[in-house]
Amino acid sequence: MHNPDFWNDIEKANYLNKELTLLKKETSTYNNLNKEVEANKEVLELLELEYSEELAAELENELKHLSTNIDDLEIATLLNGEYASSDCYLEIHPGAGGTESCDWANMLLRMYQRFCDKMNYKYELIEQQSGEEAGIKSATLHIKGEYAYGYLKCESGVHRLVRISPFDSNKRRHTSFASVSVVPEIDKNINIEIKDEDIRIDVYCASGHGGQGVNTTPSAVRITHYPSKIVVTCQNERSQLQNKEQAMKVLKGKLYRLEAERKEKELASLKGINTGIDFGSQIRSYVLEPYTLVKDTRSNFEMGDADKVLDGDIKPFIDSILKLK
Repeated sequence: MHNPDFWNDIEKANYLNKELTLLKKETSTYNNLNKEVEANKEVLELLELEYSEELAAELENELKHLSTNIDDLEIATLLNGEYASSDCYLEIHPGAGGTESCDWANMLLRMYQRFCDKMNYKYELIEQQSGEEAGIKSATLHIKGEYAYGYLKCESGVHRLVRISPFDSNKRRHTSFASVSVVPEIDKNINIEIKDEDIRIDVYCASGHGGQGVNTTPSAVRITHYPSKIVVTCQNERSQLQNKEQAMKVLKGKLYRLEAERKEKELASLKGINTGIDFGSQIRSYVLEPYTLVKDTRSNFEMGDADKVLDGDIKPFIDSILKLK
C-alpha cells in the first residue's frame, strides 16, 4: 500500500484495503482474547490466595463473555474457503405448489433481509418477480459485508415449510418448498471465460415498482448461458449497461459455484462418501403446525422458536453447518 502507484487501480486497491481490514480485525481479536485469558488467570491466582465471593462472581461473568468470544473466533477460522470473504448473490425460487410456495419464497426473502440487518450487511434487491396472487416467483439479493459468502453459502438448498395455509378456506395443513442458491461475487481480475457465442442477451422493460424510465424503457437484462443452461436477470438499475454488468457478475458467480460443486462431488465419489447436502436436497424444515420447530437436516441443529428464526435468527444454524464441515 506504500507503493506510489497503489491507488492507480482503484478497484484493486479497494479489494486489498478490504483484505487488510479483515486481517487487522482477525489479529486484533486474537491478541485481545489472549490478553483477557492472561488477566483472568491472574484473578484466579488471587482467588486461590484469598477467596472473595464478589471477585469470584466477577470472574464467572468474565469467563462466560470470554467463552462466547472464543466460540465466535472458532467460527471465524472456519470461514477460510475460496471467496469466503467475498460479497455474494442470494437467489430464491418457489417450488411446485403455486401461491403457497410463492408466499413461502417471500417469507424466506424477508428472513434473509432480517439476517443481513442483524449482521450489519448491506443488501440490494436486484431482481424480483411477483407471484400471480401473493408472494414472489423469484428474487435475487446482492449482499455486501464481512464473510457474506462464507456464511450464506451454507443456505444453498431446498427449504421446507409446514403450516396451516392462509390461502385454504378449509384451514388444512400444507407443505411448501423453495430453493435458495448463493454464489460469490467474482472479482473482475479473476478469469472466468465466457465466450460471446455461448450467451444470448435479451433486453426488456422492467416489471414491478420502478422510477421514471425504469418501466418504460428496455433497461432490464436477461442473459442465457447455453452450455450450462443458466439464466440470469437484472432489472434494478436505471441503465441497460449497469444491469448487463451486474448480470454478468451473477453469471460468473454461478459458473464458479457450478464448477466448485462438480469438484466436491468428484472428491466425495473418490472418498466413497455421500454427503447428502448438495444443492437441490432438503436442508432445513420449518414446522409451524401442529408444533413449532426449525430443524437442519445436515447438522440436526434445531430451535423451537420458529418465529425468531423467520425473523432472521439463522446464525446458530449456519454456525452448526460450519462446525460440521
